[in-house]
Amino acid sequence: MQITSAAFGPNERIPSKYTCDGQNVNPPLTFASIPPNAESLVLIVDDPDVPKNLMPSGVFDHWLIWDLPVDSHGISEGALEAKKGLNGKGHGYTGPCPPDGEHRYFFKLYALDTKFTGKTISNKHDLETAMKGHVLDHAELMGRYARTAR
Repeated sequence: MQITSAAFGPNERIPSKYTCDGQNVNPPLTFASIPPNAESLVLIVDDPDVPKNLMPSGVFDHWLIWDLPVDSHGISEGALEAKKGLNGKGHGYTGPCPPDGEHRYFFKLYALDTKFTGKTISNKHDLETAMKGHVLDHAELMGRYARTAR
């Protein structure tokens, strides 16, 4: 399984258009080699480099979406698709906006053998709990971002 973006490659800088310094819209994403028996897809985007004094977990959730159709082949730029959960700033996509230096941003795609119809999911913990035992495959794309002098 693969997740890629036309906007940036693995371990490359995320263009400012997709951050708090730009339009703060999600980058385009492409999915490939989804398992044929998958029922739905989940996308989690997070930043594990947050200073612990700002967030005790050290992780900021930027985007949570689930029940993406397996035949979607990706998400277009600025899309509002599928079911979305709470991120660190509310609902939807929150672009990179690191308070200090360069941070890593992980776009994690999961293929599941189920859909979450009727389940109450509102945050990453709920989503990861619901995913347990249902992950068929996963893929990851990591991008980097550091804010320029402001």
